[in-house]
Amino acid sequence: MGARGVTSVPGPGAPVTARDPPTRTTAPRLAPVIFKAVGDKRPYPDHGCTPTDWALQAPRQIRLADLVTTKRTLDLDALLDEQSTFYGDLFAHVVRWNGELYLEDGLHRALRTALHGRAVLHARILDLDSPEGRARLAEATTTAAPGGTRR
Repeated sequence: MGARGVTSVPGPGAPVTARDPPTRTTAPRLAPVIFKAVGDKRPYPDHGCTPTDWALQAPRQIRLADLVTTKRTLDLDALLDEQSTFYGDLFAHVVRWNGELYLEDGLHRALRTALHGRAVLHARILDLDSPEGRARLAEATTTAAPGGTRR
């Protein structure tokens, strides 16, 4: 071919010219979006779920991109601590409310999952949109004493 075009792909060590298309040599470590949104509080009412109640929820896989966080800040020490789940639940806690999935507990686990290049997280999901969830909310609001403490 003439001087205006390239007839073959340049080999290793060959100079890259302005006409050569850019090539990606490595895959990105993080997806463009980790979470669906970043929130700063829980938009749902207090559900009164105890650690024992959470343990009754079977863990399931959930996509990180489907989650809305309920915390904006991150403690880097907790993110990097290898034993951060030693005394807590191994699974993140997610609340379904009005069709959205909120990451109530487990932000550090979710970010470690993303840093390892995985798109899914194992989590326990409390579905407040279900009839059982609505009953839980009704019970939690009727058992709450004035001043915000539970009886």
